[in-house]
Amino acid sequence: MIWQNRPHDGLRDPLMPGKALSPNEKYAALVAAAGHVLVALTSEEYIELLPRCRRTINSYGIRLGHRTYDSVELTPFRRQPSGTGTDGKGWEVHYDPYDISRIWVRNHREDGWITAIWRHLRTAPMPMGELAWDHARRVLAERGADPVTEGEIAQAAVALLDRAADGPQSTAGKPSGRTRKDRKVAARTRSTSVPSWPRPTPAEPVEPPPSVAEEPDGDEGVLADVVPLGIFDARKEAEKWW
Repeated sequence: MIWQNRPHDGLRDPLMPGKALSPNEKYAALVAAAGHVLVALTSEEYIELLPRCRRTINSYGIRLGHRTYDSVELTPFRRQPSGTGTDGKGWEVHYDPYDISRIWVRNHREDGWITAIWRHLRTAPMPMGELAWDHARRVLAERGADPVTEGEIAQAAVALLDRAADGPQSTAGKPSGRTRKDRKVAARTRSTSVPSWPRPTPAEPVEPPPSVAEEPDGDEGVLADVVPLGIFDARKEAEKWW
């Protein structure tokens, strides 16, 4: 932050040649004069912006939030130190608070990301985030069932979301069994169930359905050519001012 706000003798503006500008001031001047092109973030860039923590890669996978994640790609790194961080042992893990189905482990050896899938994803395929998971765990704890297994929490969370999705009971006077907190958790889970950012391409490309893979008849289905926008180059734009 100090470097960006400190004037540098090499940064000059043609309209104010006698004043040295800071990198932030020079960038603002260039954007004001030439504008800029908004570039969408890639899936890898989105992962970089997600919350992160450090975890050990055990023989069974990675534990995060009382859940277990695993992937075949983690096999070479099980029980191995990452060589990074304060202790050199933990691996950098990024996670989406609104989607507990997977996490991303930074590959400190070969660069890139390793996607690890939640062990109970097949038995609890309903999309959910940390909110629904933590609420189900608290409900089980209040019933005196704590500590509980990972599978039990998953079943309780799915049951909670199922009950909330059923709507009000049709029988008059019959209690629904859903608390205000249950309905709030279910509503927030539904509103965030669809990822709002692009996910990384799987390691093994998925084959498209036959209807998509088939060649279109005639001109139907032919897409127009995509014309890419040029990337803003501050140096070239600055040269045009002279």
